Amino acid sequence: MSSFFIKKRVISAAPNKGDLKRKSNADDGKGRAKKFNKRVDEEISSDSENERAEPSRKQPDNEDDEIEETPQEKKLRLAKLYLDQLRDEEDKKAEEETFEEDLVAGRLQEDLLEQKGKLQRMIAKDLVAPDPAEIRLLRGHKLSVTCLVITPDEKYIFSASKDCSIIKWDVESGKKVHKMAGGRKGTEDRHVGHTAHVLCMAISSDGKYLASGDMNKLIMIWDPMTCKHQYTFTGHRGAVSGLAFRRATHTLYSASHDRSIKVWSVDENAYVETLFGHQDMITGLDCLSRERCVTAGGRDRTLRVWKIAEESQLVFHGHEGSIDCVQLINEEHMVTGGDDGSISIWTVNKKKPVTTLKKAHGSHGNTGLEQPYWVSSVAALHNSDTMASGSHNSAVQLWKCGQGFRGLEPLFSIPMAGFVNSLKFSNSGKFLVAGVGQEHRLGRWWRIKEAKNGLYIIPLKRQAKEQEVVQ
Repeated sequence: MSSFFIKKRVISAAPNKGDLKRKSNADDGKGRAKKFNKRVDEEISSDSENERAEPSRKQPDNEDDEIEETPQEKKLRLAKLYLDQLRDEEDKKAEEETFEEDLVAGRLQEDLLEQKGKLQRMIAKDLVAPDPAEIRLLRGHKLSVTCLVITPDEKYIFSASKDCSIIKWDVESGKKVHKMAGGRKGTEDRHVGHTAHVLCMAISSDGKYLASGDMNKLIMIWDPMTCKHQYTFTGHRGAVSGLAFRRATHTLYSASHDRSIKVWSVDENAYVETLFGHQDMITGLDCLSRERCVTAGGRDRTLRVWKIAEESQLVFHGHEGSIDCVQLINEEHMVTGGDDGSISIWTVNKKKPVTTLKKAHGSHGNTGLEQPYWVSSVAALHNSDTMASGSHNSAVQLWKCGQGFRGLEPLFSIPMAGFVNSLKFSNSGKFLVAGVGQEHRLGRWWRIKEAKNGLYIIPLKRQAKEQEVVQ
């Protein structure tokens, strides 16, 4: 191919021998022979073509232009290849991102199903009773503990008491971190803090605000990190008996013995609205992510779900006595306890309980005059089948809820003297905290002298991992 290309080039550059001769004579002026000039021209043409031209391409008319364009064309070709590689990488990344988005969407869908009560984390079957030596008692309150909350990071516990104080505890060490001391009656004007029994507390899901309510109709807002008082909400006409933050917001719901529910914006330090409907003092309140809350109506024997946005309420009946405590299991189900000794599980789709267990903690009294032990507190590990209840029968009882929240089976009981006035599971389910006192949180009907006022931290052990290793 090379010799053919050279020959072709010579022909196109020198169409006839006379032109070659005249050109050669003009250049050197020596009158050399025609044949010699042709051979020299052929040799020069051959060298330049081998060095500067690609055999597979047609030669341009101007050789100088060819020398400049060829490297540029190579650069353009390499650049195009590089751009194609970049596009391929971008396509792969886009596919990976789409896959990750699908995974996230799947998790969100699972969370949505859990909130709707269509999914249940089956945890109860793996729980084992803790060793009594592993249960810790934290003491610091002079009177009965009435309520408690666990911080979202599970590092601290706040407890409140009839002695008007609030104590911050370190979970790992069990030591007292800070105390917001209570004041004496009549010192409201100069004391920063509560001067009456604290009945309820709530902490926001981001741990930014702590709210506490007392018998003096006041709601106080605190900074959980520094334990400094920020401001006080007033407006209720009776004791504040229930508080709950809507999850992922700073909207606060409060319930009172004045039979009303109030909505507050803590960020703006503002009152929003009041909801009416209960016919007796409200004894408990809870809420999760939705713009709604659930309340226990005490002796009006009703449980109510308040749909804030729709300005409506759902009314449920089932207890034979006062409903003293309530907690949501998920967005669709809740558990209640009352002084009739029963525990009930409810769904928003039915007006009657899905499950009711009477005399959940047994009964006491003379033969023929037996009375059930009051259920003074309930707790649920969110989106699971695990619950706990407290009374004054010297035990905290853990329960397994059946499929579809139908039926309650006892798991194990934990000895504990006194009134169990508050129960809370940690978010991870690693431990359960019980607030205990010598008296019931809502009154002083009688006193259990042998009880110790304080907090019990109960570790929750699971055997699932051990079984997997064995298998």
